Amino acid sequence: MLVVIVSVQVVPDRVAEFLQASTVNATASRAELGILRFDVLQDEATPEHVVLVEVYRDAAAAAAHKDTSHYATWRDTVADMMAVPRTSQKFAAIDPTEESAWAVNR
Repeated sequence: MLVVIVSVQVVPDRVAEFLQASTVNATASRAELGILRFDVLQDEATPEHVVLVEVYRDAAAAAAHKDTSHYATWRDTVADMMAVPRTSQKFAAIDPTEESAWAVNR
C-alpha cells in the first residue's frame, strides 16, 4: 500500500471553492479500483490549511489516478486557489496492513 499525504495552503477567500472542488474529486477518486481511501481534511485552527489523505493499493494505482479526467479537472480548477504550491509525502502503511482496514467501501 501507498499512502500519500497532500498538504495545501489555500488562498483564504477561496477555501469554500477549494473544498467543493476537492470533495467532487475525492468522491470520484473513491470509485477508482486502486484507491482504498481518499479523505479531505480541514485544519480546525487554520481553515485555509487542507490535507488530502490518499491510500492506494500500490504505486501503479497512484499513477493511474493522475491519468483520470476528474483529477485533471481538480488540478486545473484549484491551481489558482493555492497560496503556495501543494506539497506531498509518501508513506508505507505499517499498521494496519490489511486493505480492508483502510477501505472506505468495506
